[in-house]
Amino acid sequence: MGKVVIISAPSGSGKTTVVNHLLESFDCFAFSVSATTRAPRGTEKDGEAYYFISEEEFRRRIAADAFIEHEEVYKGVFYGTLKSEVDRLWAQDKVILFDVDVKGGVNLKKYFGADALSIFVKAPSIKEIRRRLEKRGTDSPEFIDERVRKARVEMMYQPKFDYILLNDDLATCLAEADRVVGAFLAQ
Repeated sequence: MGKVVIISAPSGSGKTTVVNHLLESFDCFAFSVSATTRAPRGTEKDGEAYYFISEEEFRRRIAADAFIEHEEVYKGVFYGTLKSEVDRLWAQDKVILFDVDVKGGVNLKKYFGADALSIFVKAPSIKEIRRRLEKRGTDSPEFIDERVRKARVEMMYQPKFDYILLNDDLATCLAEADRVVGAFLAQ
């Protein structure tokens, strides 16, 4: 097994921004593409942002034990980490970088143990999470309400992570991400 870095956060906290920054900052990383049953958003492409599969196919793969972890994040909307994806990236001699929901992050940390650094990206407030989600313009007001309700619950998972990264000021957040990840990789 190699090393992995797990970035998790409630929607709107900035985890994808942190992940993209780390991919640019460190040559050793390879991004783990998760599988999902949700529809692609905007310009997302299959095999890049996610592996987009049907709910029926996702359930078949669960039954076949094809996932390291999986979660029904919203009713009928599954996300998961395929064992084949991890094998593929480690075959390239890369450190795997995960961008996953909070429960997925906790499950991946349990699976990889000391070989994993788990980081919880924290927005300054629930109010700020709502503002960021509304600014995206990709979800209905009802779905934003659901994401905000879920974020309140996900905030309680912070103590299960190795490090809490506050995303209040983006430049400071990204510099701290570089420092924490760099120290882990140097071990």
